[in-house]
Amino acid sequence: MAADEPLVLGIETSCDETGVGIVHGTTLLADAVASSVDTHARFGGVVPEIASRAHLEAMVPTIERALKTAGVSAKDLDGIAVTAGPGLAGALLVGVSAAKAYAYALGKPLYGVNHLASHICVDQLEHGRLPEPTMALLVSGGHSSLLLSTDITSDVRPLGATIDDAAGEAFDKIARVLDLGFPGGPVIDRLAKEGDPAAIAFPRGLSGAKDPAYDFSFSGLKTAVARWIEAKRAAGEEVPVRDVAASFQEAVVDVLTRKAVRACKDEGVDHLMIGGGVAANSRLRALAQERCERAGIRLRVPRPGLCTDNGAMVAALGSEMVARNRAASDLELSADSSLPVTDPHVPGAHAHAHAHDHDHVHEISKENLYS
Repeated sequence: MAADEPLVLGIETSCDETGVGIVHGTTLLADAVASSVDTHARFGGVVPEIASRAHLEAMVPTIERALKTAGVSAKDLDGIAVTAGPGLAGALLVGVSAAKAYAYALGKPLYGVNHLASHICVDQLEHGRLPEPTMALLVSGGHSSLLLSTDITSDVRPLGATIDDAAGEAFDKIARVLDLGFPGGPVIDRLAKEGDPAAIAFPRGLSGAKDPAYDFSFSGLKTAVARWIEAKRAAGEEVPVRDVAASFQEAVVDVLTRKAVRACKDEGVDHLMIGGGVAANSRLRALAQERCERAGIRLRVPRPGLCTDNGAMVAALGSEMVARNRAASDLELSADSSLPVTDPHVPGAHAHAHAHDHDHVHEISKENLYS
């Protein structure tokens, strides 16, 4: 770990996880997460207002926990990175406001970064520098995308995306139909291990010869599974929950992995990175590994804890911004709930690239806060 590598704190509040990570170059020093998922479970999904309030309550304690775990002082940081979008507007605002306050009080540069680009960059913390170009399959509750990146700080190109439900949404909805609770991903993954993935032939969306090669659709699959379950119940038959879970999961991961491998071959890229919450799914990881090996593609998947939303991924991208001298964001930085993935970060109009540009900060306030 080189002494001159950037020490960056990252804040992630795009949904229901308050994540704070600290990285030194590509070394993870702290990954503190406060989740409000249990609070949302009784509503069967994330309630934006509840998420925002939970972020407000968790923010300062989570930052303090991360600094303590990393064994560093806030004044040692080289920058503060924060998810500026995409995500829930109210939730994003809490993180952006906190990051601006810390950056201003500490006189440190601020980097508003993209949630999706962060999901790609987090893999550097586990498997070293990302190859350029990198093909990334991002699958989560809000996104299912195939992205090609030649430079994670400035060039991320979308090749394909979901045209309706994201993969994670489909898992949640099928779990709801099966009365398995929320979130649906982990419980379906667990039950599927005891079921037969070939028991029921569920449809593979957008897999025809004339369909878009890299786009995804899970709405038809979700409807087909729900109707199959309804028909069983209407006939007074018992629903084979494990077989339904396994067959549904297989339909999702079959399409995801097939399209990702195809994109790698078409673009001549010999690496595939899989990120996002659904990347924690054991069957997705296994099938991707199998198909990548067959195609001569090297698979990179972060450990499950780094696949779900976390502050470490934001810090990882922030660290890369500092290392590559990317322009910092203005203190006027705003949250953008639909920030396009083509914008890996949001530079300011009057960008401050270095900490000493922030000399307007009152020394006394820094002294009081962080002495």
